[in-house]
Amino acid sequence: MWVLAIILIVALLIPVAAILVDSPLGKSVARRMEGRVDGGDLQRKVEIMEAEMEELNRSVAGMRELEDPRRKKPTS
Repeated sequence: MWVLAIILIVALLIPVAAILVDSPLGKSVARRMEGRVDGGDLQRKVEIMEAEMEELNRSVAGMRELEDPRRKKPTS
């Protein structure tokens, strides 16, 4: 009787384990076990954002150079 209960429990745990391993939580645990963390991905995104900000600043500076100097600038 005990053997049948153990076989039944193991048989039911196999699909549960498969669902957990395929879930986002399971994938996160697998990445941590491999030694990879998402910090590298975050660092790459920050570097891309910094490069885009520098490009935007250059673009704004170029627009200011083209601005009409006779036009009255607003004072704050």
